Amino acid sequence: MPDFIFAYHGGKTPETPEEGAEVMAAWQAWFGAMGDAVVIPGNPVGQSKTVSAAGVADDGGANPLSGYSVVRAADIGAATDMAKGCPMVVSGNGTVEVAEIIEM
Repeated sequence: MPDFIFAYHGGKTPETPEEGAEVMAAWQAWFGAMGDAVVIPGNPVGQSKTVSAAGVADDGGANPLSGYSVVRAADIGAATDMAKGCPMVVSGNGTVEVAEIIEM
């Protein structure tokens, strides 16, 4: 079965410890529901920079990356179905870009 990267865009930092606990519980429940399909749980990422031939932009571009995970699924349709349960998608605070990781 192929692996897929989930690239997270958006989301927001919890404003209180209680909100942080709720967000963490939602992520843990989602990962738990996917079970062994979660190959690398991943992490959130910090401020990004965009590097191009024109130079380096400090803003991370139009839709900066906020984190990543790697999952295993039968095909991209199954992977996108899993991504629909992402807490950022469910809450409307972000999106998940799904792409197959091509073995070289």
